[in-house]
Amino acid sequence: MVRDRGARRQRHIQHAKALARTPRYNPHLNTCMSCPTWHTHPTGLGWNGREAHRSAREMYRRIFAMKFLPPGRGLWAMGSPITEERKLYAALNNCAFVSTEDVDRRFSPAEPFCFLMDAAMLGVGVGFDTKGAGKIMVKGPKHGGTVEMVHIADSREGWVESLRMLLEAYFLHRPVPVFDYSQIRPAGMAIKGFGGISSGPDSLQAMHRTIMATLDPLVGRPMTVRGIVDIMNHIGVCVVSGNVRRTAEIAFGDAHDPAYVALKDYTQHPDRAAYGWTSNNSVFASLGMDYAPICKQIVQNGEPGFAWLQNMQEYSRMDGVPDHRDARAAGGNPCLEQTLESYELCCLVETFPANHASLDEYKETLRYAYLYAKTVTLGQTHWPITNRVMLRNRRIGCSMSGIAQFITQRGLHELKDWCMQGYDAIQAYDKTYSDFLAIPRSIKTTSIKPSGTVSLLAGATPGMHYPESRFYIRRVRLDRGSELLPALRAAGYHLEPAAEAPNETLVVSIPVDVGENVRTLSQLSAWEQLSLASFLQRYWADNQVSCTITFDPVLEGPQLEHALAYFQYQLKGVSLLPKVPLGAYAQMPYEEISEATYKSMVSALSPVSFREIKTRGGPVEVPDRFCDSSSCEIK
Repeated sequence: MVRDRGARRQRHIQHAKALARTPRYNPHLNTCMSCPTWHTHPTGLGWNGREAHRSAREMYRRIFAMKFLPPGRGLWAMGSPITEERKLYAALNNCAFVSTEDVDRRFSPAEPFCFLMDAAMLGVGVGFDTKGAGKIMVKGPKHGGTVEMVHIADSREGWVESLRMLLEAYFLHRPVPVFDYSQIRPAGMAIKGFGGISSGPDSLQAMHRTIMATLDPLVGRPMTVRGIVDIMNHIGVCVVSGNVRRTAEIAFGDAHDPAYVALKDYTQHPDRAAYGWTSNNSVFASLGMDYAPICKQIVQNGEPGFAWLQNMQEYSRMDGVPDHRDARAAGGNPCLEQTLESYELCCLVETFPANHASLDEYKETLRYAYLYAKTVTLGQTHWPITNRVMLRNRRIGCSMSGIAQFITQRGLHELKDWCMQGYDAIQAYDKTYSDFLAIPRSIKTTSIKPSGTVSLLAGATPGMHYPESRFYIRRVRLDRGSELLPALRAAGYHLEPAAEAPNETLVVSIPVDVGENVRTLSQLSAWEQLSLASFLQRYWADNQVSCTITFDPVLEGPQLEHALAYFQYQLKGVSLLPKVPLGAYAQMPYEEISEATYKSMVSALSPVSFREIKTRGGPVEVPDRFCDSSSCEIK
């Protein structure tokens, strides 16, 4: 039989074009599966294109069926010009950490601050510590002589470089440049690369002013803990106002430093309320410490959280057997589901065990979730120091969401089996694929992230958390220039200016019914929530479990110090949030409502039509910046 290979190839091309015209088709997944060719071809390792194509189709099928999902940033950036043309593979990662401990030994003492700004402008959530306090002198700027005029480029790099020059003027006794902001596009213009609408130069000018106001009183003195946190927070305000839409930072400080612990107490520091919201604050807790003093503040405002660095360094899963695999770990990400070294990034991918009929099916899904995250580690960043860490660690985070639904459907004992066998499956995949790619096995592979928009897409409860109530309002923040807004407004959704940024952001309120039988937070004690977190840290997460424990401040507040004394040996990090009366804070991400209110809101809605939204050539709403969870954004 004679085969017409030319005709067959033409049919394949026509079929591919037809798929590309189909709204459901995502050709970027082919990019995901072809990424390893960048690694294998130059090194002569060989590559099976047909098998890669089959895997790409199966990965797409499982994503479309909501068996697992990449992070929102992956759905947005993977295979787009951001990665394929600009080579900004850092944008595929959810989170990062940078330490200031060696700030005195860096080429520039401005480096940790510039790294945070650069990463944040790519949408990466960044943690930082305050260990650089006292390490460098704030010498102050040099006065007199020639002053350089600096024309700030209208780019991420230009903004970051202006920060570097300003900080080096104060740290290295150089003249403060005269900044020319005229090249920065005016407010209201589209940001083509990353989506959104430009806010103009105002936010950058404000950052320069506030950082100078922070450093001027410190001239002639060593850098302080508050100085480090304030500068990082001012950067966060700039990034948010500059229309990267949301910011996520976490600060880590000394548990025995009362000045640090009180930074979020705005009765003591009312001036910090204008910018302190950009970071969640946690302390590096030591095993056996007295938790009572900090717990008294937590009862008031829910901060700081706790991170047990010793546990992070000594343990993978906390099964009683220390392995010291992460001895170089220095901190974590804003939602604290990832143990990280300084300047390290990590990609998180989310699986939904409740959406699977069997354990075997789930383990096969884990193959593709693992492959996605491991593939992201093959892309180099534009920071050499980060590449060194990531090439060595290849850290990833395969997470679970919908845990509350799984427990409701199948029970805790079956969850234990799925966790243990699923974890073993990921280790087997890591051995196979790492050996094939001739790269190190991942130092750690599993996490429980708090989740946000991604779990909403799959109809899953976020991470390990139970819903606020059966009926609640889910609030989502969108840029004022978002093309989603007209469609949502036409469908009857309630829109209002965001309290923290009324000129840049609108809040949409979405009524939610999680259905019958799933327990709600009001039915779980703080002790049970802590027990679930430690269960997942023991049987699933070799990185960490992101958990925000909601507690009754009157009934359970006095018990917190005792609960932490027990669970300090079973967790790597935790935050605690007092239950607040309905409407205690404006525009909370989740707000309990009655069934009558839910029905009233739903009755005012009509189907949403997004047909008029442009998908090319215009500003695009950027999904799931930072850590994929509104719980990491603001407290």
